[in-house]
Amino acid sequence: MKQGKITGKSILAAAFGVMLVGVGVSFNNCAGFGNDPIGIVYDGIRSVSGMNQTQLGMASNIVNIALLVFLLFTGKRYVSVGTLVYLVPYGFCVNIGNYLYGQLVFSDSFFLRIVFSVIGCMLLCLGVAIYITVDIGVDPFTGVVLVLTDVLKKEYRYVKMGFDFTMVILGTVLGGKLGVVTVLTALLVGPVIQFFMNILKKYWLKRT
Repeated sequence: MKQGKITGKSILAAAFGVMLVGVGVSFNNCAGFGNDPIGIVYDGIRSVSGMNQTQLGMASNIVNIALLVFLLFTGKRYVSVGTLVYLVPYGFCVNIGNYLYGQLVFSDSFFLRIVFSVIGCMLLCLGVAIYITVDIGVDPFTGVVLVLTDVLKKEYRYVKMGFDFTMVILGTVLGGKLGVVTVLTALLVGPVIQFFMNILKKYWLKRT
């Protein structure tokens, strides 16, 4: 799979994007209005494993490592430096998000929770956009979608939609928080990520 040039700068940029994603996922989870289609799986694993709210990062690590093992057997070509850049710090970044939420949200008011849900969604979209723009590989979930695309011989967008829908069902069954954020992210994340990417690509191309 063709990728962009891997440099120290691109790795740092990708890692920063991962940090934003992790914090965004954590903010959404803590706010209690539901998780994005991937975050709901992390939350479901956390719930079914008996972990508390602060252990969402550990749950995400378990899921991502399991997906990496799956990829090593079924789609090794999709595993790259970018996959490891995503996987290694991700759980820690989610824990950072948990800590920041606890420090910044001084009450359980409905308004504050909405504000941090919006912030969480924006951080998630911006982080994904940065990671994609840098183009040094794919995260474990995307790798699995690409493997399924190869096996099913279908267009990526259709496989992705079906995969996200399946993740929402799986995460909900396991006990993950399903809510308005889940629906909104499923519908709006793609266009918002594309908006950020259109801006970031101009900046990134000028400096690479």
